[in-house]
Order: sequence, then C-alpha cells, then structure tokens
Amino acid sequence: MAKRKRRKVVRKKGPVRASKVEYDGVKFASGLEKYMYIALKKAKIKFAYELRSFQLLDSFLFHIDSYERQANGKGEYRNRGQKKIQGIKYTPDFEGDGFIIETKGRANDSFPLRYKLFKALISSFDEDVTLYKPQTKAECDETVRLILEKRKNESK
Repeated sequence: MAKRKRRKVVRKKGPVRASKVEYDGVKFASGLEKYMYIALKKAKIKFAYELRSFQLLDSFLFHIDSYERQANGKGEYRNRGQKKIQGIKYTPDFEGDGFIIETKGRANDSFPLRYKLFKALISSFDEDVTLYKPQTKAECDETVRLILEKRKNESK
C-alpha cells in the first residue's frame, strides 16, 4: 500500500484586501459593508454611506532633517525631512441619527491608531452619538437590533 502525501496548507501573507462589491449602485469596500447596508435598509433605519470625513491630524511642514528609509523599510537611507507631511483623515462607513458604524472584518496596521484618534475627536463633540464596530454579519444584525432598541427606549 502506497503512502499518501499530505498537502501542505499555504496561508496568504501580506495585508488583508477585501474585495470591492457593488450593490444598489453603491460601491462598497467590502462584502461586510454591503451586508450592513442591506440590514439597515431592511430595518428602515435612515443612514448615509461614507457621508463625511473627519480630519484627525492636520498636515504640517516638517522643517527638520530626518535620515531614514521609506516607511515600508525599503529604499536608501537618506534625508527624508524638510517636507510637508500629509494629514490623517477618517471616514466612517455609515452615519445616521445618533449613530456611527464602522464595519471592519480584519483591520490593517494603521486602523487601530486611526480609530483611537477618531474616538478622541468625537468625544470632544457635543453630540449624543453611539459608535458601533461590527466585525461579523451576526454583529451587524446585533447592531441593527441595538439601534432599534435604543430608539424604542428614547421614544418612551
């Protein structure tokens, strides 16, 4: 009897890239965003998709010499200072009356810091808003349930 060769499982390496999806004439960055969109529409919750961007950090002129490689660690070690540094913006996926939703299946490297900066910014606003960050379809459904429950309790 011949021995069977075991197949080696090859895992993908590198950054996570969600596949872009179009539905209802709207181009979504992921299938999870599309799912959230459908769930909100089905529940008749008014919302806007990628309504506005928030400026988390303004761009600035970095007037100091800075010897380094490119951000990805490649390239020559040279002076990369003395130039304008881009600001940091954040655009949440969905906004509605009293809520902001950011659907995030798997976050990239920059997301946690960007999200913390966003939380710091909106906590300084004088708005009554609830943040939701569903990472699965079940959590999207739970988000819809929580929004509807909160509205029901507020109308009493």
